Amino acid sequence: MKKSIIIILILGVITAIGCENTKGQTDKKNDAVKEVTKADKSVWKTKLTPNQYHIMVEQGTETPYKNEYWNNHQKGVYVSAATGEVLFTSDDKFDSGTGWPSFVKPVSMSKIAIVTDRSFGMSRDEVVEKSTGLHLGHVFDDGPADRGGKRYCMNSGALKFIKK
Repeated sequence: MKKSIIIILILGVITAIGCENTKGQTDKKNDAVKEVTKADKSVWKTKLTPNQYHIMVEQGTETPYKNEYWNNHQKGVYVSAATGEVLFTSDDKFDSGTGWPSFVKPVSMSKIAIVTDRSFGMSRDEVVEKSTGLHLGHVFDDGPADRGGKRYCMNSGALKFIKK
């Protein structure tokens, strides 16, 4: 019984770290991605809620299973909380068991960029909104194999849902 509890706790920590991202170093962003500058940060401070700012500008994350969209099963689209650009659809959302909204793909790769995130002493693929450079989440190679194998693990706070 104790071994089972320890294994569950370890898996929980690994899952939390899988989508976790706080202020950490990232590689220089691709030239095609807008860099979030100090001036941008002050503008975003006035346009975003404190939670959205923490996630998108400070590269924070939200608590798994305690965020707005992880268990949303309605039909519609997910847009950027910052710009309103459509990023993901409910047709591409799936239950990853991680407690964050997960998608097999974005609506268009032209809306996002993947940059290297080296926070927490590991290397992960960070997903940012291409037009702003703002943090959305991470992408992993453990999604449904029959749908491309990707898991775009997003923060609800970086998105707004528009019901069809």
